[in-house]
Amino acid sequence: VGTKQWDWQAPETNEALLGDIQSQFGAQINDAYQIKEKMDRYAKVSEIKAAAIKALSSEDGDSADEVSKYFKKVEKSTVRERILSNKPRIDGRDNETVRELMIETSVLANTHGSALFTRGETQAMVVTTIGSKREAQLIEKLESAERENDYFLLHYNFPPYSVGEMGRMGGAGRREIGHGRLARRGIAACLPSIKEFPYTIRVVSEITESNGSSSMATVCGSSLSLMDAGVPIKAPIAGIAMGLVKEGDRFIVLTDILGDEDHLGDMDFKVAGTSRGVNALQMDIKIQGITKEIMEIALKQAKNARLNILGQMNQVICEANTSGANAPKTTVLKINTDKIRDLIGKGGETIKGIMSASGANVDVNDAGVVNIFAGNQEAFDKAVQMVKDITISPEVNKIYLGTVMKIVEFGAFVNIMPNQDGLLHISEITHERIDKVEDHLKEGDEIDVKVLGIDRGRIKLSRKVLLDK
Repeated sequence: VGTKQWDWQAPETNEALLGDIQSQFGAQINDAYQIKEKMDRYAKVSEIKAAAIKALSSEDGDSADEVSKYFKKVEKSTVRERILSNKPRIDGRDNETVRELMIETSVLANTHGSALFTRGETQAMVVTTIGSKREAQLIEKLESAERENDYFLLHYNFPPYSVGEMGRMGGAGRREIGHGRLARRGIAACLPSIKEFPYTIRVVSEITESNGSSSMATVCGSSLSLMDAGVPIKAPIAGIAMGLVKEGDRFIVLTDILGDEDHLGDMDFKVAGTSRGVNALQMDIKIQGITKEIMEIALKQAKNARLNILGQMNQVICEANTSGANAPKTTVLKINTDKIRDLIGKGGETIKGIMSASGANVDVNDAGVVNIFAGNQEAFDKAVQMVKDITISPEVNKIYLGTVMKIVEFGAFVNIMPNQDGLLHISEITHERIDKVEDHLKEGDEIDVKVLGIDRGRIKLSRKVLLDK
């Protein structure tokens, strides 16, 4: 408001400079874009560009920046025209072929699950870590006072070295957040519910090399890594990126685009899903829009590519690995609510002691549901036994071997379970009347006793019912 309108006009095209670059260096650019190795291709294009700047720029004529600008125009038109003419793509493929895949699982020895997914010059090292439910991410919503736990975390890392560059490596940037969110959507649709699989899952995708669609490589690698970790996903998931080159009524849809085809093309259309359908979509376009025909072709080619990738993935792993040596162990125990206090102990002393002694995570809620999580079988078994020892209740009419812990005037207290003492009344020691308990029992004696009943937590024992009259 109050600002004079800016009458902007696009600068006229420098046809002379454009023609000079095309005539003198067009053939070299065309040859350079048939070099399959990305870094070799970049080096050759940079060499041609430097020669063009040296030959065509001057102080009195076109500047180096002007030559560089029009050199890029020739690059773009060269690549696009080759594609529209149905000539082989930069790496020699046709328009519907997926690059060569290399798939490995269990590549890291000490992780719960890992996978290395390589498609052409794009590679993702994906690691899955399984944690207890208490390690879920707590999310506080902005729009309300509600809180919720997120039991699935996916982190996508795209370091500068993955594209042959140097740069600062700090917190997550726009790319990491956006690509990671897309990959997460593609995977989350096939995860089991927290009731079916009571764990927190963290997936980290490290992009070690990138030349087109590292987010879809993350989807593929995450699916493999989750299965390697023993997560029972509903179906394997794969992703692919589709491209488009359109000039007027002519167009070509490309399967599994390279970085250059993304940069010089008109569309980056990512599709992730299973053999049965699509889980996530994302489209970036540089033109005003696409037609229904283009969309249909893109989805059809994406489905064919996805099924191809899934077929190769399934040859390596197609279901959850239940025999992994590093897979964590978990169980849920139900205890009486009156035993919660015994399990927790004063100030949490007992439950902390169990975790310290066993190395497992143990938590209990107000309903008496105990969750036990351990990284190995030994810690798991020890924690389960310790919880049972503390919370188990004696059974009426069952016989136990107990230890006399304390003798009193009216009987003896006998320990029949860890932290479970019962009263053996003086009248229940023998069939005969006795005056002194010490005449028949001593502290430390081991005796068989039978549980007669439990009254408000007090255990009544008898020894005489096991003796002959």
